[in-house]
Amino acid sequence: MATVIGMPIDRIDGPAKVTGKAIYAADVGADKPVFGAIATATIAYGSIKSIDASEARRQPGVLLVWTHENAPAQAPWVPKAEDPFARPKPQLDSKKIQYYGQPVALVVATTFEAAREAAALIDVTYEKGEGVFDLENAGKDTKTPKQDNVGKPAASKVGDVDMAMRTGFVSVDETYKTPYQNHNQMEPHASTAIWDGDKLTVHCAVQLVESAHACIATTLKLPPEKVEIVAEFIGGGFGGKLPVYGDAILAGLAARELKRPVRVVLTRQQMAHVTTHRGASVQRVRLAAQRDGTLTAIAHESLAQTARADDFVEPIVASTRSLYAAPNRFTQQRTAVLDLPIPGSMRAPGEAIGLLALEQAIDELAVKLDMDPIALRLKNEPKDDPEKHIPFSTRNLVACLQQGADRFGWNKRNPKPGANRQGQWLVGMGVAAAIRGNFLRKAEAKVTMTSAKTATVEMDMTDIGTGSYTIFAQIAAETLDIPVEAVTVKLGHSSYPDTPGSGGSFGASSCGAALLDACQKLKARLDKGEGPQGLTAMGKAAPGDDYKKYAQFAYGAHFAEVGVDADTGEVRLRRMLGVFDAGRILNAKTARSQLIGGMIWGVSSALYEEQPLDLRFGSFMSVDLANYHVPVHADIPSVEAATLKEFDRHANALGSKGVGELGICGAGAAVANAVYNACGARVREYPITVDKILPALS
Repeated sequence: MATVIGMPIDRIDGPAKVTGKAIYAADVGADKPVFGAIATATIAYGSIKSIDASEARRQPGVLLVWTHENAPAQAPWVPKAEDPFARPKPQLDSKKIQYYGQPVALVVATTFEAAREAAALIDVTYEKGEGVFDLENAGKDTKTPKQDNVGKPAASKVGDVDMAMRTGFVSVDETYKTPYQNHNQMEPHASTAIWDGDKLTVHCAVQLVESAHACIATTLKLPPEKVEIVAEFIGGGFGGKLPVYGDAILAGLAARELKRPVRVVLTRQQMAHVTTHRGASVQRVRLAAQRDGTLTAIAHESLAQTARADDFVEPIVASTRSLYAAPNRFTQQRTAVLDLPIPGSMRAPGEAIGLLALEQAIDELAVKLDMDPIALRLKNEPKDDPEKHIPFSTRNLVACLQQGADRFGWNKRNPKPGANRQGQWLVGMGVAAAIRGNFLRKAEAKVTMTSAKTATVEMDMTDIGTGSYTIFAQIAAETLDIPVEAVTVKLGHSSYPDTPGSGGSFGASSCGAALLDACQKLKARLDKGEGPQGLTAMGKAAPGDDYKKYAQFAYGAHFAEVGVDADTGEVRLRRMLGVFDAGRILNAKTARSQLIGGMIWGVSSALYEEQPLDLRFGSFMSVDLANYHVPVHADIPSVEAATLKEFDRHANALGSKGVGELGICGAGAAVANAVYNACGARVREYPITVDKILPALS
């Protein structure tokens, strides 16, 4: 049997994307489609006093105008559910305004331009209330939840951290701040709804097809069998397309009302408020250590934004519980209930911002100890999970750090800040560890032999740009012993077998394990001589006891070199390396691409990215790509990712772990630590901008 799994083959969906043949939600062909535009609230808290849509209704081409006064009845909102993304999401159901940018009206017209123009003519008068917008001054609106958004306890305690802080040879007690961020996917949120008789098909940009299916069917009060969700191609998700938003619900309702296809696309500006975002955080990290660097205490506390409209507790401190050994430990997550848009998962929720604080604090401790920061991390490598006291399924953080140091030339680093000057530039190196929880979710897959040497795979799994189509073709091809090009992969239809979808870095492993099971069953029947034509097998995957017996994580080590202009404080990344342990790699090319993408996002979080909040109005200010700064090619001259050869038999049948989010974990902290090594500026409020560096230079 030829080895196909792991090979760096090109993405099989690539030609369709570069030639424009890949059909996204807003590209779907339909018979005489009409276009919807959403009008949004211009206050953050209060209610609609009156709304006048008469001028909008008089505009040429306008077919429908809905407000809270005449929108169709929908299933009511449910505050809590086992699957939060499957809950009803009623639109225009109340005069109450819960956040700036909340949809207040829908206009449908014969052209996109007419709908936009009419939506702008809707006149709304508000009864404005006093909202709470300031994270650090939330006062009585701050609370301590029982658990975070993935069901883990919001707090943990082992030993006595306060005592260890008083008696330690050296200690760190610092506060770190991270800003609001937006997903800014290339493809905006969009939906095209088509009714055929009594059945609704919604083509939409969603990561979780089955959850979207349940949400839309429930909201519109339709039997699930009368609703089909299609999401064959998605132009980026990053967690922002986990939920269903108003575009899908309103498109479905309007298509039923008008008896013709309706397309609703959010504008880039609307995406900043109508969809989710990464909440801001304030984090306190305390560390204490003996003279030789042995940690005696580790504490990590966070305060992060949640919304009054819906609760979200980002697991900011969760991974701190498993990264380093220390006998005295404390973690706690608190939330500030603000009248802002609902935050949500954004690439590596929790670790992405939690490690920005923890891994910079570890670097600060190393400086105080006059100890190499890699040696400090190696010194505190745990033998088992420090709080659960169960073995790790695999753990190769040490190898990631050591191999990365050798490849990067870490031994050439001068530990004294500002000691390496090259012309106008002060040059420094930084390192940080990466950790990301590994998950397995229930999944199903169907494989059908369409001939003796061709097969078709069906799952409702999505491809958000990560390479799902390619990876699944490789798994089927190797297991069935047929060429990759002989496998047809069909994804993104709710009528296909259920999967957990794309999110949490569990998609490839969960769905891949189910597919492997289906292919092995099919191969066994073929080996017994059953005729291949039309032969079908169903496969399943689900987490077993190994997810209770073992602590499951993926790991990595980031190395960054930066230059800081000695006069202006400008920071430039010079090169970056990440070495990762993510179990068995399913496709070397797509995995490298995912890891590099995450690393670049880490650089963005460290140096550029923030969504300023106007505390007067409760509104985000950088609502387009002209003002929301992300790295461009000139900002990222050299980034490389390498993976260790590993097989985690406790993770799943494939031995794989997720890579999509691992790359961002810790990456920004490596850059921050490199900035300190370059010029002595210890910036604890991200992003690291010139104004925060200049005082150190002067």
